[in-house]
Amino acid sequence: MKVLIKLGGTLLDAAESRNELARQLTAVAQEHRLVVVHGGGKQVTRFLQEQGIESRFINGLRVSDEQVVDAVTKVIAGAVNKQLVGAIINQGALAVGLSGLDGMLTVAKPFNPELGFVGRPQNTDGRLLDLLVTAGYLPVVACIGGDATGAIYNVNADQMAVSCAAGFQADLLIFLTDVPGVKGDDGKVLSRLTPSGSRALIVEGIARGGMRAKLESCLDALQARIAQVVIAHGRDVNICQRLLAGEEIGTRMNWEGVLI
Repeated sequence: MKVLIKLGGTLLDAAESRNELARQLTAVAQEHRLVVVHGGGKQVTRFLQEQGIESRFINGLRVSDEQVVDAVTKVIAGAVNKQLVGAIINQGALAVGLSGLDGMLTVAKPFNPELGFVGRPQNTDGRLLDLLVTAGYLPVVACIGGDATGAIYNVNADQMAVSCAAGFQADLLIFLTDVPGVKGDDGKVLSRLTPSGSRALIVEGIARGGMRAKLESCLDALQARIAQVVIAHGRDVNICQRLLAGEEIGTRMNWEGVLI
C-alpha cells in the first residue's frame, strides 16, 4: 500500500518526539511504500523572533517576503528536514531529504500578492517519489515549492501533503498533528466524517482556524482520489502502526456512505 504521512512541525521540535516518530516511520516503510511530508512553522517563528522579525499572518498563512522565505528555506528545508532525516537514518532506514523545488517535484504558484512568496501547489510529479521508494529510499519532503524560474515559495504543509499524496497516488494520507482529531459541537472527537459532514462543521463555525484549514485539505485530498484520509494525534503511543491496523483512533474521512 502507498502511504503518505504528514508531520506537523510541533511534533518535530523536541528530540524525543522526533526520534519516536522516526522509529515508527522506519517500521512503516518496511511494510508499505511510504513518503513523509513535514512542516515547521513553530521553528520558523522562533528563528524569525531571534532575528528580530515579527511574523504576520493572513487567514493563517505567513506573509513571506524574501527575508521570510530565506528563513523558511533555512529552517524547514534545512534544520528541520535534516534532523528528521538523521533520526530516521539512525533507525536504519535510508531517508532522503527533499523539498518541492528539488527536481521540480512540486510546482507552486503565488497564492495572493498580499502574502508575498506564499505558493499554492499546482501539481506534484510523483515519478521522483516512486523512483526513490522503489529503490529502497524513504523520501522526506519539506513544504517548499518552486517553479521553472527557480523561484522558491513557502507552501502550507497540509496543502503540500495533499499535492504529494495525489502525485504519489497514495492509498492513505495521514495527518499527524497535536490534537486528537476533529471535534463535533459537543467537544467529542468524531471517529468518522463524510465530505458533507466536514463542510457542515466549517459552515457552522465548529471547525475554525487550523482545523478548518486541515479539513479543507482533507476535502481536497478526497477530491484528488485519495481513498483514505485520517487526522490523529502524533504523540499517541504507536500511532502509525495503530492507524494502519485500522484502529478507531483520530478522525477518518471518507465519501458519503463509504466506510474506510
